[in-house]
Amino acid sequence: MPNSTISGLGSTTPGGSFDVAGKQAELAELRARASAPDLWEDQREALEVTRRLARHEQTIAQIESLASRLEDAEVLLDMAVEESDEATLRDVAAELTSIGDELARLEREALFFGEYDDRPAIMTIHAGAGGVDAQDWAEMLFRMYTRYLDRAGFRYEVDEYQEGEEAGIKSVTITIEGDHPYGTFEGERGVHRLVRISPFDAQARRHTSFAAVDVVPEVEVEEVEINPDDLRIETFRSQGAGGQHVNVTDSAVRITHLPTGVVVSCQAERSQIQNRARAMQILAARLAELKRQEQEAEIAAIRGEQTEAAWGRQIRSYVLQPYQMVKDLRTGVEIGNVQGVLDGDLDTLIDAYLQWRRSRRAED
Repeated sequence: MPNSTISGLGSTTPGGSFDVAGKQAELAELRARASAPDLWEDQREALEVTRRLARHEQTIAQIESLASRLEDAEVLLDMAVEESDEATLRDVAAELTSIGDELARLEREALFFGEYDDRPAIMTIHAGAGGVDAQDWAEMLFRMYTRYLDRAGFRYEVDEYQEGEEAGIKSVTITIEGDHPYGTFEGERGVHRLVRISPFDAQARRHTSFAAVDVVPEVEVEEVEINPDDLRIETFRSQGAGGQHVNVTDSAVRITHLPTGVVVSCQAERSQIQNRARAMQILAARLAELKRQEQEAEIAAIRGEQTEAAWGRQIRSYVLQPYQMVKDLRTGVEIGNVQGVLDGDLDTLIDAYLQWRRSRRAED
């Protein structure tokens, strides 16, 4: 990259930067590994190498392009000021705006550094404590996420959908694909708390409801060792609204992993064979995540750290009464427009989590 006042382009993201020098150094190593004749003997390793190689090459090319454009704009600006050329000044201003927009997009890309950030995300929403209010709250969260997914251009498929007895849902599982699916939604994992006047209380009292959101990256079944003897496989008639949610047929499949007690089900497909294959993918993802959590717990125990279980932590509160506020308990972000959030306006919360995650990584 040519020397200039901006050749050290860096991110303003707390705790991070584009680290061009580091990426260029790693690029040489990745290219060497990608050209190795035995690369594809380990398919998982090969995919990871090629993914990181493509990302680094794209990032470096974008930064070099931005640096070149900014240097050209600096030259034009000097000429326009000397000659009092208003038209050129307007052109420079437009170019700087365009550069700023692209830099902002690149800065956000720098927030996706996790090993699994590019993997599809499997999200499950479970109603928690609070009875029918909790089941209604789980459905509200499902609506919030699907509205965001539709607006942000993600693709998703509903794998499993269980209606509540009176209202709402007991649980729903969806698979999300698109740009950085797991990286985008990893921060939604945890307990979500709602405070409101219950629409199901004849005395119009204030109720607190809870729903748990679980998000795991999709993995290939071959990546996880699963003993067929450890599985109990059942078929059942799917429940749900049908239509855009699930196919209401007799082909739904439920798989229980007996050693861990992990239960998954799929009813998205009309074929029992397809539902079984998809359920196995979801099971593999859950077991892989369970193993990662166990490893993290072992490391934390060695360090002497006190950590909360993923399912036990409350990450966000949505208060509708006696005041209106959404507060993320990790990042401290507060939003007064609760209805906007519930309608799928999640960008502020997601971006704040990604920056918080980056800052914690820098502290480790």
